[in-house]
Amino acid sequence: GPVMAYFVAEGYLHTRNVKKYALRLGIFALVSWVPFCLFEFQQLPIYWMNGHFYIFPTFGVIYTLLLALLAVWLWDKGTCPKWVKILGIIGLCLLSVFGDWPIFDVLYALVLFCYRDNAKKKWFWFCIISIPVFLLGGFGIWGIFQLGVFMVPVLMQFFYNGESGSRHPVHKWFFYIFYPLHLLVLGVMQMM
Repeated sequence: GPVMAYFVAEGYLHTRNVKKYALRLGIFALVSWVPFCLFEFQQLPIYWMNGHFYIFPTFGVIYTLLLALLAVWLWDKGTCPKWVKILGIIGLCLLSVFGDWPIFDVLYALVLFCYRDNAKKKWFWFCIISIPVFLLGGFGIWGIFQLGVFMVPVLMQFFYNGESGSRHPVHKWFFYIFYPLHLLVLGVMQMM
């Protein structure tokens, strides 16, 4: 979640076309819906039961990353008053509860974008947002696992140079294809 939110903020800065970027995220959020539900819940997101169709409105992290991109775009290019932008971002955070890494990835991307030129503020606010992630994990093994979120500032400061990545099609499309494919394989394996 947090590393991907970081790269959504960076992707927003480096993309040639934000609309195409958002469309790509939207398409792959839909493509990932079935694999995510199979992996996470061992069921299809749309099913028939007792004479009715049911829809399971839970999406993977690409859905949340789409909302994060929209939040950054609204904050950066929105021509409305600041209070309307804040309401829009609150709305995007509320919509993110249907996705993986809800609220956090939207706020991460926004903070990482807004403070991109001030490392101290960027990582301070990143860590403030991360405290509830750790606390929600509890103090067992899941809480220890969630401590990894605090490694993101270290990894990004030492291993990312701030430049746009390769535009080679394999590099551009790898994650979009890998994410739903690996969830599908893992979901099918769990159901077996």
